[in-house]
Parts: sequence; C-alpha cells; structure tokens
Amino acid sequence: MQLDRIPFDRLAVPLAAGIAALGASYGLVGYTQAFLFVAIDEAVVAATPGAIVTWSIETLGESGHLLHQLLSIAIAVGVVALFAEGARVTAREAGTPLFAPVLTAVGVWAIATAFLRAPVAGAAPAVGAAVPVAVAASVDVAGETDQVRRSTLGAIGGAVGTLVVGGVAGQRIEPIDPQRLDDDAYAEYESVASQAGESRFDLSGAEPLLSENFYTVDTASTPPRIDKEEWTLSVTGAVEEEVELTFADIDEMETVTEPLTLRCVGESLNGQKMDTAVWTGTPIDPILEMADVDSGCGCVMLRSTDGFYEEFPLEALRDGLLAYGMNGEELPPEHGYPVRALVPGHWGEVNVKWLDEVEILNEEATGYWEERGWQGTGPVNTVAKLHHMPDDDNYVGGHAYAGTRGIQAVEVSTDGGDTWTEAELTDPLPGEDVWRQWRHELPGSGTYDVVVRAVDGNGDVQTSEQSSPAPSGATGWVSRTVEV
Repeated sequence: MQLDRIPFDRLAVPLAAGIAALGASYGLVGYTQAFLFVAIDEAVVAATPGAIVTWSIETLGESGHLLHQLLSIAIAVGVVALFAEGARVTAREAGTPLFAPVLTAVGVWAIATAFLRAPVAGAAPAVGAAVPVAVAASVDVAGETDQVRRSTLGAIGGAVGTLVVGGVAGQRIEPIDPQRLDDDAYAEYESVASQAGESRFDLSGAEPLLSENFYTVDTASTPPRIDKEEWTLSVTGAVEEEVELTFADIDEMETVTEPLTLRCVGESLNGQKMDTAVWTGTPIDPILEMADVDSGCGCVMLRSTDGFYEEFPLEALRDGLLAYGMNGEELPPEHGYPVRALVPGHWGEVNVKWLDEVEILNEEATGYWEERGWQGTGPVNTVAKLHHMPDDDNYVGGHAYAGTRGIQAVEVSTDGGDTWTEAELTDPLPGEDVWRQWRHELPGSGTYDVVVRAVDGNGDVQTSEQSSPAPSGATGWVSRTVEV
C-alpha cells in the first residue's frame, strides 16, 4: 500500500492549483476588489451571521479580522482545489489526462467569474490553476519512474513559479497617492494643526490631538479603486427632483475645513478606535435643498460604492459634510476617496466611505450593521479613556469625547471612586465635534485605583452603568490599578 500517494497525489496537486490561482489573480489586478481572494473574503463577511460577527468583534477584536481572512484564503484555495481534482479525475477516467488542465481552467474561470462578476479578471486564476495541473499531467503521460513524486514536485514548482511571477506583477498596481488640497484648504489645516500641536499633552500610549494613526474599520477587504473624474453622487428616493453631482460640481461648492472626531461603536470601553483629523469638504444640506427632499419617515439611507449602506435620521445628515480632504490632502483610499460622509456626533458607521448615493426614504429601513444586531446610528456615548500610564512622570491621562455635546470636565478618582478631582484639559480645538486630552498628576509613589469619568458640555456625567459594545456602544467608567 503506497501511503505517500494519498497526501502527495491527491492533495498536493489540487492545493498547488489553488495557490497558483490566487497568485495569478494577484498578478493581474494586485490587491484590489478584482483579486479573487478579496471577492471571496467579502462574500464570507456578508454570509457570516450577525451573532458571530458581534462575538468576533467583542471577543477577538483585530484577531477576528485576521481569522476571517485566513478562512477566506482556505476557502479560495479549497474551492479551486476541488475543481482541479475533479478535472483530473474526469480526465483520467476518460483516458485523456492532458485534458485535465483545460477542464481545470474552464471550471475555475466559471467560479471566479461568478465571484468577481468580471470575465477578464476571472481568466487569471483560471490560467494560474491550470499550470500545476498541466505540469502534473505531462509527468503522468510520460510515465516516468517515481511518477507520483515527480508529478507532485512539478505541480508545486508550477505553483511557486506562478506565485513569484504574480507577486512581482501585482506590485505594478500602484496605490492611489493622495494629492495636496488647494492652498486655502491646506492653510486652514496647518492653522488647526499648529493649534493642536501647541495645546497637546505629551501622553505616551495615546494619540496626540490630531491622530497620527487613524483607525479603520471596513466591511470591504480593500478600498475600491474609484476614478474621481468618473465618480458621481446621486440624491434619490423621496425627492422632488433627483440630483446627480460630479466631483467637479462638489469641488465648486462652499468649502469647510474643520477638525472632527470619529468613534467606532464596536470598540471596547477603553479601546483605541477613536481618532481625530482635520477634514475638508462641503456642507450637505444645500445639496438636500437642491433635491427638495420630502421624507415620510424623516430618515435617509447612505450607500457606498462597495455595497455598504446605513440608515439614520435625516436631520442628523443636514448637519453633515461631504468630505474630500483629510489633513490637508485628498482622502486616502482607506478613508473614503474620493468622497465620504461625516455626520457630527454620530457613531463611525454612519460616516459612510466611498459614498455614491443619498437615498431619502419614505419608510424606515435597516442598515448593514442593524441587520446584524447593532444599533449604532444614534449620537455617540460620552467617554473618558485612560491610555497614558506613569513612565518617567507621575501622570495618568487620555482622551475624552462626547460628540457635539463637547467636554466640560474630566474627573479622576485615585481611591476607586470615593473621591474625585478635576483633571487638566487641553484647550478645545475649533469645531463642535472634537475630543480633548486630559491628564492628572498622582500625589506620589504608591498604588492607586484610578477611575475616570467625563462631564459633557451639558453638565451630564458619563454613566457608570457598564455595558458591552453591542448593540449601542460600550458604557461605564474606565478603571485601572496604577503603581508608581
């Protein structure tokens, strides 16, 4: 009994075909939405039940994203491998082993085209998968000594070669390079950045007042590649007159440049998915007036080029911005190039990236995350975060944020909540929807049960009631034991 025939002959060749298919697909289109892995990954995300998504976000955090990507790779390789092995078996039984790569290519092209909805892009993984199968088939026909081993090594070699060529070729797909905005917008950004630099506290473990590493959370595996010159924004639905605007149209409208903070509804209470940037764009309310909206439910659905959608109150959108600039440059692709929505004081999910449609609704609907059990379309919860711990100083510190309500104070307790002292705050940046940094000097060496809470601009104290991020954002007071 030849045990090596099972793992080598029955697994190595089809798996090599699966790996080569991904390599060839990457070689043609790079890491874009036309890459077979990306299409399958997004299908996996869309098909994952909401309860599992919520568990992954709350329990695994960033690791959950990595795990579903690994699952998607396994599915992509596995699906191609099944087609390749089916083709090999069919060709063998028909007595025409050299026909196996043809059957493989046809089958993989069909499944890739179904995922990609692009016949040309589907051809690359088809050809890639056929290479290892063709090498193995030629060895089978030659009937050489030690056929199984040669067939296997040949298939692996074909896969490695395809990966190398595909990896090199895929690098030619250059990322979109954001360009600097016009002089006026850039000057306004520099003014805010200068103020932020002068006001900020130097807190290790916490972002400065203008974030250096702005968080990203997307349902898309990679940002869609959008031609700004061909992009349009439509206002549809319950309107007197539908409106369609080009980027040039929006660029000619009133320009606003201001700092604004975004916070993810799925972050943990003391998480770090909350950041601030200086955004440039145009107010959206005049565009709604152009369309003469007449919603029967007072609600709107924003839709993205990548298929994402979120519904929330129309009145909240009226205060919003169509942003096309971030920190003095065009939006980076991962932050919504060419245009995204910014809705002051609301959770990050309604600040839709790659925006291409504003649909005014007559009846309430459910958005992408609401269909999965979340309720993150309302105003953000007030929070004070504790990220800076004493290092060469005796300070604790972090950020506080309450959306458009603003931050009036941050209170710190060093005895587990029995007594409270007001922390020092940075001067507020211009704009109504921005965070502030806070810091508090501990009285001396020792062990402290530090608790922090924020007071918003209305005088309301952050709730002490503890809740998890799902469904409406984490609540409670952050507390940590600190030794100095």
